[in-house]
Order: sequence, then C-alpha cells, then structure tokens
Amino acid sequence: MSPIRKAVLAVAVIASIAIPLSASETARDIADYGLMRLRGQYTVQDRLTEYAADVESRLRGKLSGAGLSYPPAELAYVAFKDIRRLQVYGRNDSRESWRFVREYRVQGASGTLGPKIGDGDRQVPEGVYRVEALNPNSRFHLSLRLNYPNDFDRAAAELDGRSNLGGDIMIHGARASIGCLAMGNEAAEDLFVLAALAGPEHVRVVISPTDFRDPTSRVPNILSVRVRELYLSLRVELLQFPNAPPAGR
Repeated sequence: MSPIRKAVLAVAVIASIAIPLSASETARDIADYGLMRLRGQYTVQDRLTEYAADVESRLRGKLSGAGLSYPPAELAYVAFKDIRRLQVYGRNDSRESWRFVREYRVQGASGTLGPKIGDGDRQVPEGVYRVEALNPNSRFHLSLRLNYPNDFDRAAAELDGRSNLGGDIMIHGARASIGCLAMGNEAAEDLFVLAALAGPEHVRVVISPTDFRDPTSRVPNILSVRVRELYLSLRVELLQFPNAPPAGR
C-alpha cells in the first residue's frame, strides 16, 4: 500500500471514531491511534515484541541496582495526586521488602484531591487496586485497566446510598486524562511491559492524594468518616514502601 493511500485511510479511520478526541491529545497521539486502527488488533505479545527490548534497556540497570531480577516477581505502582508522580517498586518474593526502582511524572490527571465518587466526576480514584487487564490496543497508546470500583469503593457507596460509580479507570500513555493516570507513551510502555512480563495479577496499584509517609503532608479537608478511613488505610499501606531517593541519586 502506498504512503498516500495509508494516509488517506488513516484519516478516514480517525474521522470514523465515535468517541471524540480530547483537545489535550497531540497530533502524534491521534495519528498513532489511527494507524493502530488501520492495522487491526494487536495482542499483548505483539506489544512485547515491539517494546520489550527498549524497556529492558531502560530498566534492567535500575532493577539490578536495586537488587531485583528482570522482571521482578511482584510490582507496585504508587501514585501521588498532589505532586503528580508515580513510583515503581519491586520485590523478588512476597516475603521480601519492597525496593524502589524509579519514578515517573504523571503527564495528565483530571479532578482534584479526594476519592472518585461517581460516573462523570472526572476524579482519579484513590485506594489500593489491582491491574485486571492489559489493553494493547488503547486509544492512548497502551493501557493497564484497574479494578475500580474495588470492594472499599462499593461498600462506601452502599453506605452513602450512591450508585453509578463509573469505571474504565486506566494507567495509560499520551497526556489526556478524564479520571485516569496519563503517563506519556514511553512511561506507559515501561509500565505495560513490566506488568505483562510479571503478570497483571502480580501488580498492585496504590493511588493516594498525598505522600502520607511524609509527616508534614497535608490531608485534603474532607470530613467524611469513610474518607478518613480510606486515608488511614493508605497511610498504613504506604509504610511498607521506602521513600524514593532524592532526585539525581
């Protein structure tokens, strides 16, 4: 197929997409998605073939320096909404302590501090989640789907009399976000490939409004008993993860 024909078909595919594209998506994001639709469906293995070597070259040294295998047996992705950072931790065995691997900047995250309450609130959820699926055909390059709402979210909603909690919460590439963590494409490749190699069932995701390990951290002024319970549980959860070293070290 000629380059001109490919370009024409890509434009046609993009124009046919039912979901409107966000203004914060770049022209490259849109082109990449159009070409992906044009090609057809990728498998997770396709994406590993495409990106695994680059990810290994970026991360093997950091993992080795932390005393971790490539990939680690277990992974934790720990995100802080106020500073827009996501930290990666690993361990070779569930009996070991978590070890810091590296930190990424969150490129896009809508909403404010505070948990997700319902569909359409544009909030990034807060809590401890699992990666329940990997999407190699994401509109946002690659994505990891979280199990929001989790058991705590459902129980809190039932006590509050809330329904329609929303869903489709992802960690993904690009920079556009409506309730998800947008990491940029290279970071998304790292997170996706690590999760695929370790197995999504071996990845835990912690999303916190702030770093409760820091005694000077400021908790959002939310008076709900259930939110205070959530934040106490996050404070305890975060204690198992060592602080990231200062930048540049």
